[in-house]
Amino acid sequence: MLTENVFRNRAAEISNAERSLLEGAISHVQTYPAGSLVVRQGVPVDISTLLVKGLMTRHVDAPDGRRHPVALHVPGDFVDLHAYALKKLDHDVAALTDITVAVFRHASLEAIQTSEPGLARRLWFLTLLDAAMHRQWIYRLASLNALQRVSHFLCETHARLLAIGASEGNAFPLPMTQADIGEVCSLTNVHVNRVLRELRESGLCNVRGANVQILDLKGLVERARFDPHYLYLNPQTAAHAVGHTGNPP
Repeated sequence: MLTENVFRNRAAEISNAERSLLEGAISHVQTYPAGSLVVRQGVPVDISTLLVKGLMTRHVDAPDGRRHPVALHVPGDFVDLHAYALKKLDHDVAALTDITVAVFRHASLEAIQTSEPGLARRLWFLTLLDAAMHRQWIYRLASLNALQRVSHFLCETHARLLAIGASEGNAFPLPMTQADIGEVCSLTNVHVNRVLRELRESGLCNVRGANVQILDLKGLVERARFDPHYLYLNPQTAAHAVGHTGNPP
């Protein structure tokens, strides 16, 4: 089921009937190669996309040509659901890796809003979740040092992948280059390399190729000052995301 991960392990539950309704609203499934621009800033759109496979970014291009990511999306994310209300975006949406997306026409979302207010509220929850993660993104770049930024980003990504069953608990895939990590953490390649080496030598985690091995989750969480409350996970998943494997408090 293409929409299986949309609300998986989230505070907002979704019934099988609602999931089937959401699946039925999919217009088609489309693939894009890495680097593709999926939605261009300022161009009117009448569709929204659900990420099924791969990683996507939302970013703003500076006048000097530099790309400034403002969000990273993992499978299960409704990447540009807010385009349903806005009709055109103030930023670009792009494929960071090869991706597969499920496409929803806004007319279908309109029908859901009219006939299924409960499901419409759950979709609204996803846009509010985007806003919560964006606030945390700003906090990470404004208040944390380089080591804390990268640690926080890794903890957040681990928690999000844990929620959709894509993390083993002590390892998860991260098909991003050091340049990509530098962009999302506002650091140079050299700085990212230094931070990753320090995390490895400190026995916290090891980022090798497209995979992250967590060696000491509690230590990494402490170093990052990471609290997953803003991800609105269910209590069990939130506890696992910070290294508590027993019953959640």
